[in-house]
Amino acid sequence: MAIRKIARMGHPVLRGVAKPVPDPTAPEVKALVRDMIETMIDANGAGLAAPQVHEPWRIVVFQAPESRLPEGIDEAEAFDRTAPLTILINPEIEILTAEMEKGWEGCLSVPGLRGAVPRYTELLYRGYGPDGALIERRAKGFHARVVQHECDHLDGILYPQRMDDLTELIFETEARAWLAARAEARESEKEKADA
Repeated sequence: MAIRKIARMGHPVLRGVAKPVPDPTAPEVKALVRDMIETMIDANGAGLAAPQVHEPWRIVVFQAPESRLPEGIDEAEAFDRTAPLTILINPEIEILTAEMEKGWEGCLSVPGLRGAVPRYTELLYRGYGPDGALIERRAKGFHARVVQHECDHLDGILYPQRMDDLTELIFETEARAWLAARAEARESEKEKADA
């Protein structure tokens, strides 16, 4: 196993469409998956796609809770290292609702930044594990967000391209100040409306 170098925004490998994996059970696929998992854990990520480690294959790994978060839990706090690890080869996504929700996302290929990204709230995904077995699951909330984010990498899309308001692209170090200023502006607008 090895920790791989993660490609950063601007590298051509992140702009291409990844190739289907001919044999999910091939030894070189299993070796790549092991490296991806080790790299994701080392970088403290919730997911990683093969193009992010300079491999143009349709493979993603991620950890996400199986169901919608309990009321009051912020999606930004949803990443949980105890969530099930999923390895998905040649994934396909079927969107199950027109409902979209904004949530904060970060990316190992866009270090130091966070952005509010609209994503579909419910989907079905399928693909193969490294044992060749079909995996098919429904996903909601943060789980659905992670799947969409990672599968976007396979089509050369980074989360800033999905954003509808680039004023919501911020440095992580400025998040508290940005959120405080936004809350203050909303309160001021509310006071004007109430007057």
